[in-house]
Amino acid sequence: MTASVHPLNPAPSLDPLVALTASDMNAVNQVILARMQSQVPLIPELAGYLIAGGGKRMRPMLTCASAALCQYPGSRHHSLAAAVEFIHTATLLHDDVVDVSETRRGKRTANVIWGNPASVLVGDFLFSRAFELMVEDGSLKVLKILSRASAVIAEGEVAQLTAQRQIGTSEDTYLSIIEAKTAALFAAACHIAPVVAEAGEEAEEALNSFGRNLGIAFQLVDDAIDYTSEAGTSGKDLGDDFREGKMTLPIILAYARGSDDDRRFWREAVGGERTGDDDLAHAIALFHRTNAIADTLERARTYARRALDNLAPFPAGKAKAALTQAVEFAVARAY
Repeated sequence: MTASVHPLNPAPSLDPLVALTASDMNAVNQVILARMQSQVPLIPELAGYLIAGGGKRMRPMLTCASAALCQYPGSRHHSLAAAVEFIHTATLLHDDVVDVSETRRGKRTANVIWGNPASVLVGDFLFSRAFELMVEDGSLKVLKILSRASAVIAEGEVAQLTAQRQIGTSEDTYLSIIEAKTAALFAAACHIAPVVAEAGEEAEEALNSFGRNLGIAFQLVDDAIDYTSEAGTSGKDLGDDFREGKMTLPIILAYARGSDDDRRFWREAVGGERTGDDDLAHAIALFHRTNAIADTLERARTYARRALDNLAPFPAGKAKAALTQAVEFAVARAY
């Protein structure tokens, strides 16, 4: 597989994807609204707060766009896209508890407002709703894809937790973590569409790989812009990963390329001894000196090109064009 065939559009937009999936997403949102209801008032209150929190809903849009790419005329993908969003939302609730996060996309996190126990339990509720939707669809193959993705995401989150503040974390380990915690759901979101469309094994393999490569590119960019942009772009406050001691690729590269003094700084910073604003500024300076951010973004572009390669089997049209721009947008967020 090549990774350098496609030049990336310098000014892409999610608008074509949003326009392509608008009708489908209205149906998906109706499912989400109906299925997050409960006789326990706290559940829809907390779930609604997070679901309405300004996210792009990129994962369910990918399910809908992949269905369009496979020319699927039915509606099964609406409930499955809602299941994908519930899985994603549940992981956000759990992540914010684990990370002790206070803001997401510029708003207070649910755990700050309602507390950790409520956030964890509502996350569990949303996972359960997702599995109800999977079972109701009736396809064992779809159930296998989404249930496996849920397990892999959990494994990735645990792996990230064990790598936290571990300066010896390798690039291979990091890539395996983001492939699990982020790319697995992107892949599953795309993979289920050709299954319900009965589009065949080649389409399934292509869209599964497309989602995986897009997800890796998306997370690489997220990890880079944690050090370069404000919460409105990344969904997090500047330097959250640094203060939490998360071993992301910029730190791995900067540590490997640094001087003895640089490495001492990174050991202390990752160990939690140097996490102030001045320390963050010094870390950002080291990233630039070692080209760690630039090379992280270049790796993201490589995975983005692979994702574009994965679309090759599909005919030209609005769906393919929208997915192409979605890939380009994923990496352009950093610029």
